[in-house]
Amino acid sequence: MTHADESTTKVHYICQTYVEQKPGRDGHTSLKIGKQFQYSTAADAQNRAEREAQSKDCAGADAYMISEDPVSGEVGSPSFLVRLGNVPETDDY
Repeated sequence: MTHADESTTKVHYICQTYVEQKPGRDGHTSLKIGKQFQYSTAADAQNRAEREAQSKDCAGADAYMISEDPVSGEVGSPSFLVRLGNVPETDDY
């Protein structure tokens, strides 16, 4: 019996929505994470992001994938599948 399966990278497909926060003291609105959904395929995550982005209370939505090393627990940077509407700059990740 080997432990090869434990060392394979696991890929997560995520749909994440954003909502606008009320203006702060500086008068600027900001974004915060609204909802997160995890899917088994990239297409499912992207389809959900497209549906969520059309919702009136959603400022924007991302669909992305991340890789996780199950041995170390390290998670890689997101690889965006689609970015819709008002979303944070990629430097914020």
